[in-house]
Amino acid sequence: MTRLTGRALRVTVFVGEHDTWHHKPLYSEIVHRAHAAGLAGASVFRGVEGFGASSLVHTSRLLSLSEDLPVAIVIVDTEERVRAFLPQLDELVTEGLVTLDHCEVIRYLGRDDTPPESDLKGKKST
Repeated sequence: MTRLTGRALRVTVFVGEHDTWHHKPLYSEIVHRAHAAGLAGASVFRGVEGFGASSLVHTSRLLSLSEDLPVAIVIVDTEERVRAFLPQLDELVTEGLVTLDHCEVIRYLGRDDTPPESDLKGKKST
């Protein structure tokens, strides 16, 4: 059963979609390692446009510039678990940006979790 509420830490990793780790997409390796580490979850978001340290703008609007679009991998879990995962990101991310933000999780339930029963007004039944 996966539940997470209250104070948490969000790590966001910005890389290029063509960045690789041992011939696999880097974002995929990060997600699989986060899963193996037992983190609450990870999502990958493909950017439509952006630039980084190289100052080269990548955009999906022009075919000639649509290569290596930005990708953001977002992971949220307890601060302890996220910080324990950071050494793996140090190993994987040779170019890119990694940010940490404190956040508050209002509700996170895994698919197998059953939310508490509610009456029609959204209040918990007793």
